[in-house]
Order: sequence, then C-alpha cells, then structure tokens
Amino acid sequence: MEHLRSIKTGRKFFFFVAVAISLGSFISCGGDSDYVPKPRGYFRIDLPKKQYILFDSTYPYTFEYPVYAKVRPDTDRNAEPYWMNIDFPHFNGKINISYKFVKKNLAKYSEDAYNMAMKHIPKANNIDDERIVIKDHKVFGIIYEIEGEGAASTYQFFVTDSLTNFVRGALYFNVKPNNDSLAPVIKFIKEDIKHLIKSFRWKKV
Repeated sequence: MEHLRSIKTGRKFFFFVAVAISLGSFISCGGDSDYVPKPRGYFRIDLPKKQYILFDSTYPYTFEYPVYAKVRPDTDRNAEPYWMNIDFPHFNGKINISYKFVKKNLAKYSEDAYNMAMKHIPKANNIDDERIVIKDHKVFGIIYEIEGEGAASTYQFFVTDSLTNFVRGALYFNVKPNNDSLAPVIKFIKEDIKHLIKSFRWKKV
C-alpha cells in the first residue's frame, strides 16, 4: 500500500510540474503584454568605393560622375536635346537630367522645378532646401531633399548660370518606394549628387 501511495503521489507531483511548465510557456510566449516583435530586417547592401570620372561631350555642360554609374542619353519620346540619365545598375536607380535653354524664362523653369519637388508633399514628412552657389563658375541653384515613406523621388535639384542654361536633376529608383530599406543607398548616392553639383561646369558662360 505504501508503495502504491508513493507512486500515486509521484504521478501527481509530475502532473503539477508539467502543468506549471505549460502555463509558464504560454505566459512567456502569448500572455506577456510586454512582448515586442523583432523589427523587419533588410538585406545587407555592399557599397562600392567612391571614384569619379569626367563627363565631357557635345553637351553644353560637364560634370564628374561615379565609375559605378553609366551615362546615357534620355531616349524617352518626350526627351529634349541634352537630356540624359545617369544609371546606377547596382542599385536599380537613376538620376534623370533635363536641360533647358533660358530665354527670359528663368523664373518659369525655377518655379517648375519647385513645383516638381512640392508634388511629393502628400507623401513627404519634410522637404528641406539647400542653396547652391559656386560663383567662380556661375553655378547657382537649389537642392530639394524629400523625406518620407512613399516619395517617388527623394532628392531633386536644379542649377543655372542665370543667363542661358538651366539643368534639373531628380533621383529615382525602379522599385516600390521604401525609404527605410533604401536609406543607405539614398545617403550614398546623395554624396555622388553633391559631387556632381560641385564639379558642374558650363561649356559657354
């Protein structure tokens, strides 16, 4: 009898231990209100080394662009002379460059560039502008930095000599906008755009 009683007691003990462990697992996994899911991870992006080469062709302007990019004429049916795309194949992105000859309509082109940047306001958290002034080479303009998830173009700019030439640039990616995952690439290409602007020169001023 004593032997049977000890077996029953032992079974009860293990039963309560098993129930306690199960309840503990439930509380720690599903019942803990402080549980925080892990943030979404993104693939690691390898960034190439910075190195630049000169673009100097029959266009009325020159600049330096990165060796990991490709310059090609804009073949869109609406493209005008001296328009181009600076492609970044590694990042599936591009900088679209458009050119306008100024003839007493600089204010209009400047306003158009401003409106193109402001078009992203519904999806932007903030739009910062930075003035461009390179007096020695008569390069003047503005950079628009557009912050916010879903904005199709996060970086736009225009430069002009205020007399005869006007160039507008805009950064685009050929993927659905997701600025969290693209943040390292956007920051990386922003440096290339700033270098492009710093090295920008007009053929005839």
